[in-house]
Amino acid sequence: MEGRLDKFANYLRNKQIDAAFINSTENFFYLTGFQTDPHERLLGLVVFPDAEPIAVLPGMEEGQIREAGWTYEVIGYADHEDPWDLINRSMKKKGIGHIQTAGIEKQVLSYGRSESFFGLFNELEVMDIEPQLNEMRVVKDAEEIAIMREAAELADYGVKVGVETLQEGITEMEVLAAIEYELKKKGVAEMSFSTMVLFGEKSGQPHGNPGDRKLKAGDFVLFDLGVVWKGYTSDITRTFAYQSVSEEQEKIYKKVQEALEASLSISKPGTRIGDLDQTARDIITKAGYGKLFPHRIGHGLGINVHEFPSMSHLNDGVLREGMTYTIEPGIYDPELGGVRLEDDVLVTKDGYETLTKTSRDLQVIQ
Repeated sequence: MEGRLDKFANYLRNKQIDAAFINSTENFFYLTGFQTDPHERLLGLVVFPDAEPIAVLPGMEEGQIREAGWTYEVIGYADHEDPWDLINRSMKKKGIGHIQTAGIEKQVLSYGRSESFFGLFNELEVMDIEPQLNEMRVVKDAEEIAIMREAAELADYGVKVGVETLQEGITEMEVLAAIEYELKKKGVAEMSFSTMVLFGEKSGQPHGNPGDRKLKAGDFVLFDLGVVWKGYTSDITRTFAYQSVSEEQEKIYKKVQEALEASLSISKPGTRIGDLDQTARDIITKAGYGKLFPHRIGHGLGINVHEFPSMSHLNDGVLREGMTYTIEPGIYDPELGGVRLEDDVLVTKDGYETLTKTSRDLQVIQ
């Protein structure tokens, strides 16, 4: 974590930013190694270009951040204390007084907390530090990649459990419960997002809600799930046919598979990000299903399940070694049902590696 802090402090120095206040749980974890959810209480990290940083968090968690390896100052405040006043006192004790330029996460910091932070100073120029933090987080180091491989393996296991649970008459929620129960037994405390198990026509809803729909022969079965593991996320989607598959269902499935594999084939350093989307979109559109593919090809993946960069056709950025993201084309027919296939992808020196390993071939579950 010290290397990340040093890099960020050097950025502040080069940009002549006197202090930065980091409020998001994700960036706090990235720079401190401590993952927590403070609920309504203040969690923050104050970073300076030429002084040691200050972590501020509820006092009941002070011991935990120390256990996570944080060696710098910690302001652990009680519920009756004003953490902003404690931050102000600490800065004065460090001899940090004249702050002219401050960095904040503009998309994260609430209006009320920004008023409290700005109130610590007189005249203040504000800069957005999120682009720099996104840039730092987008390329993963070896430790992050190792954790993400484990998270992807658990996601694969979740799909396996789901498939093994299928039987005629079972409901979507019953399958979902079995998946999450078995993952809990593996040590997974949290899912990346609300698990999706969708049957039949409901698989034609890109973000459908599982319910009491019962499984029957001829249904598509769509699983979309992921786990949070050691602070990092996974995200996989697989679609299966139950007992039988029609000619049109098979056609849709194979077109989505073709689109996914075409995007994967150009995943390598230097590829324009938008080309991943356009490649898949062209295949689906030429097959006559363009209007049934309403979303981007994927999203960045890491501490957040949806993070920088957005993998849309408009993105002119390029892939770099160590980037991780999803590729997830889909075709959604509201009557027949839909198909989405999604893999977690790591850009390697010469190409790519899919972290998720479940077969992408069409499988009819009997």
